Amino acid sequence: MKRILVALDSSERAPGVLAAALRLAELTDVKLVVFRAHGDLERLVEGLPRDRIEKIITTFATPWDGICTAGREQDADLIVLGSHHYSRLDQLLGTNAGKVVNRADRNVLVVRTVL
Repeated sequence: MKRILVALDSSERAPGVLAAALRLAELTDVKLVVFRAHGDLERLVEGLPRDRIEKIITTFATPWDGICTAGREQDADLIVLGSHHYSRLDQLLGTNAGKVVNRADRNVLVVRTVL
C-alpha cells in the first residue's frame, strides 16, 4: 500500500475520519490524499438559468484567500458572499467575510443570513 484517499465533507464527523485515516497511514507508513467532492455546488446551481452561469470554479485554498484570488483571476466586478453568525473567537481572529472585505481589491457585497 502506497497511499490512502481520505474523503471528507463539511460535517462534524470529518475531523474524526481524518484522524482515523492519519493513524492508519502512520501505522502502515503511507501517505494521505485528502479529498472533498464539491458536488453540492452543482446541486445548488441546478435550477438556475444556464445562460446566467459562465463557469463553476473550485479550488484548494483558505476560504478568504481563495475568494480574493478567484475575484482577481476572473476579473469580477463584484464579489458576493454570505456572513454567518459568529462567536467571540471569530470576533478576535476575524471571519472569512471580514477578511475578504478587508483584503479584496474590488467591491464586496456581504449578504447577512438571518437565523
